[in-house]
Amino acid sequence: MILGQEFTVDFQISEKIYSGFINIFDDRNALHISDEYARSKGFESRVMHGNILCGFLSRFVGELLPVENTVIHSIAINFRNPCYLEEVVTLKARVEEVHESVSVYVFKFSFIIGSRTAATGNLQIGLLK
Repeated sequence: MILGQEFTVDFQISEKIYSGFINIFDDRNALHISDEYARSKGFESRVMHGNILCGFLSRFVGELLPVENTVIHSIAINFRNPCYLEEVVTLKARVEEVHESVSVYVFKFSFIIGSRTAATGNLQIGLLK
């Protein structure tokens, strides 16, 4: 990977991913499971768990980058707008720093849904030797 390299990947927040997240982590906050409650708080429908996006980052790093033996060092994420069930979120990531001597790469990323930004942040990864 090189400085300035950009990646774009689409992910869908499917029922399988949503249900799996709830079943694994047992986060049943009303905002995430009740359309009625979410609407009463000003949202379109139940809001998807923000950390589903972190799962997409994990897949991006572990399975989709053009390098092997990757490990996530850190993720800093800011949630800007809600995500809803069945939406397609587009991950846009750009290599902002390259530290070849220690095999470390820093990305800036955003998750976009149509015209709204769902989340932004920074991601640092390393390559295992």
